Amino acid sequence: MFRGTLGFFISYLLLSSTFATSDPPPDEDDSCGFMEALPYIVGFGGAAMLGGPPVVGILGFTTNGIAAKSIASLMMKITAFYYGGSVSAGSLVSILQSFGAKIGLSTFGSFGAKTGYDFHKYFVCGKSKKSSSKD
Repeated sequence: MFRGTLGFFISYLLLSSTFATSDPPPDEDDSCGFMEALPYIVGFGGAAMLGGPPVVGILGFTTNGIAAKSIASLMMKITAFYYGGSVSAGSLVSILQSFGAKIGLSTFGSFGAKTGYDFHKYFVCGKSKKSSSKD
């Protein structure tokens, strides 16, 4: 289990570093590097690993399918009514059903880590760059 999580983390680091566009000019102070984003990556990844499977299970998406008389069954009923009797591929119900059926902790962790990095990149770094450009 640990090797799988470590493998996903290392793959994420390698892939994210290969698609970097360019380095900032040396005279600018860039406080939006990987080390500043690391607490967000670890925090969001850990929260997703600890909170993702129980939340999906509480909603009613289990490894055996959708549980009867749950929020998942209500969501499926509404989706099927809206789409004329079937649940389409790619809908929220089908995505959550696949999460409940076969996704493990390491996948939830990698989704959380990516979300944490994006949160840092777009919200924290975006605000600091906008505020520093007004000076």
